[in-house]
Amino acid sequence: MNILQYESKIWATADLLRGSGIKESEWPSFMMPFFALAMIESRLLRMFDKLKKDIGEEKFKKIEKDDLYNLIRDEGQGYNFFIFEKDQSLTDICKNDKSFEIDFEAYLQGFDGETKDLLGVDATEGEKFLDIKGVISKLKAKKVLLGYTKLWAEIDLKPFNNSEITTLEEHIKRKWADISAETAGEQYTPDDVIALIAEIIASKIEESNTLLKIYDCTCGGGNMLFGVEDRINQKFKRLTQTFGQDWNDALYALAKIESRFRADSKIEHGNTLVEDKFYNEEFDVVVANPPYGVSWKGYEKDIRNDKTERFKYVPSISDGQLLFMQHLISKLDSVGMGVVVHNGSTLFSGDAGSAESNIRKWMLDSDIVEAVIQLPTDEFFNTGIYTYLWVLNKNKQAHHKDKVMLINASEKFKPLKKSKGSKRKEVDEVNRLEIVATLNACQDNDFARVFDKEFFYFNKQAIKLINVDEHGNSFESQLQDGKSNEKLTPLKLMNGEREITEFVTTTFDSGQYTSLADYFEQDIKPFITSLDYKEQSLVVTTSQELYFFDTKQETLIKQSAGNKEALGCGKIVVKATFKKAGKIQPERIDISVELTPDFQKDYEIIPFFKNETENQKTIAAFMAKYVSKPFEYLENVVGVEINFNKVFYKPEKLREVSEILGEIDTLDEKLKQLEAELAL
Repeated sequence: MNILQYESKIWATADLLRGSGIKESEWPSFMMPFFALAMIESRLLRMFDKLKKDIGEEKFKKIEKDDLYNLIRDEGQGYNFFIFEKDQSLTDICKNDKSFEIDFEAYLQGFDGETKDLLGVDATEGEKFLDIKGVISKLKAKKVLLGYTKLWAEIDLKPFNNSEITTLEEHIKRKWADISAETAGEQYTPDDVIALIAEIIASKIEESNTLLKIYDCTCGGGNMLFGVEDRINQKFKRLTQTFGQDWNDALYALAKIESRFRADSKIEHGNTLVEDKFYNEEFDVVVANPPYGVSWKGYEKDIRNDKTERFKYVPSISDGQLLFMQHLISKLDSVGMGVVVHNGSTLFSGDAGSAESNIRKWMLDSDIVEAVIQLPTDEFFNTGIYTYLWVLNKNKQAHHKDKVMLINASEKFKPLKKSKGSKRKEVDEVNRLEIVATLNACQDNDFARVFDKEFFYFNKQAIKLINVDEHGNSFESQLQDGKSNEKLTPLKLMNGEREITEFVTTTFDSGQYTSLADYFEQDIKPFITSLDYKEQSLVVTTSQELYFFDTKQETLIKQSAGNKEALGCGKIVVKATFKKAGKIQPERIDISVELTPDFQKDYEIIPFFKNETENQKTIAAFMAKYVSKPFEYLENVVGVEINFNKVFYKPEKLREVSEILGEIDTLDEKLKQLEAELAL
């Protein structure tokens, strides 16, 4: 039997919801708790049958009730008194219309405490998880509770194992993700991407007697975590154990319910970035598809005060992806590896010296990044953007050491015959195997390149440009050692039609201004701020000289007794300050004028070399070639970015000019024919 036959049957339950006037975006909240019921009941009945078989029918009948429940509890899958004592399932309950509501309530109350909490059987306030109580109330109000429950009772999952039910769950949760208008940035991971991640992991691990611990810090409903585990179990006999955490109530509940039917799986509820529920654990494998571009402002204080030392740098508050990345790296054991799904921002966001760039640099310095794989667009269900797999490995093979591989798998897909939301492509098995083989070969080919990790580093060299006049002179040469400016004692400041002769002002027009401070704010400050010594012919008069800027020569001019002296390129800086009254001086407006050199801070992006001497030579050669003005070196910051477009860019092949001219001639002929026809 193929379990996917039930996909359409499960989705048909939504027809009743539609007919009851329930909005499509609300369907998942109605379907999730009943899907969980079907899943739990099938596992419990399967477990119950196995106990009977293992113990034997005759012996089983003689077991005392208390001993039987101890056996059931030992299985760790929960229990239900109604099922085990009355031997009645959801199907049996639905047969009696008159007692249905009473029996259904007894059935729900028959579950163990944890199951009731996850289902939300008695939920009132606080965490309601699947909130089946609220759903039942709404269905009762619509008078469709019995009809809806009957539809779910017809879905018999008992014949199927955990892996098969997980496959079905993946398909159903994908549809829920399509219609539920998820939180921005949250992406459901499709089966083919999970399969690719599992293939990558399988290629890096070996058979062993040791337990393989797999962790997902944003596990959602568990589709990636459990999907990877199932695929690993198909290839290896090695024992596996899964660990996951999520803070979405309903998805956590689904993952937690499924975890109870897996060997010692542990799923916790809560915000991983604020409270790591596995703080004392390390893992062999980490996987995750954390939300893209989602703000962490709501718990900023917790992140900045985090004492775990897992966050080496704190990225922009608008996107928490690199917080999750740092957390996952902190959870790897000494030889652990992982695959993390991100959008493109983690590759290049942030300038050199920013937290984002520093996180990338720290990752590459630590030699933990083995590869970044670009997936096709239209691969995920509710976004068409490019997505990327970061392959992390603390146990690189010798030929991978200090290397980072870029794999452009954007064309490695098979088109879907029918789109699924935004998903129009899938990385099929043939392409998956080719991508993994390329990764492990660690050699260049037509869609992959291997680089020394320093290839992604760059120097951001800050410089102070010294602007000079047409003769190559700067006003800096006029200054005495240690001075940064020359202060003038002006008598008059002329700017177009406006003239200032008072440079210490204590009076104001009381008919126009309420105070000296008001006069300063409304008149003097805006005027001084608007001054432009280059564009507005600003002239400063002192007792013996005039000073202005000659825009043709790009120099300051000092004029005295009719003689003009070029002082070199510089600036005329006019400042105005309002000062409150002191013990000696009254409140006043001070206007000052000074001449300064014309400096300009700039920076250049220059290739990086890990050898310091070679790096300095490269910077010096770059400056000599591209910077013509005098300058001084300021700080140098090393940044890191990973640019797929730069590596894999293929310029469009231009057509021959003769071909284009031929097309133009053809069009001209057609236009002439049309004109001739119109003239007839």
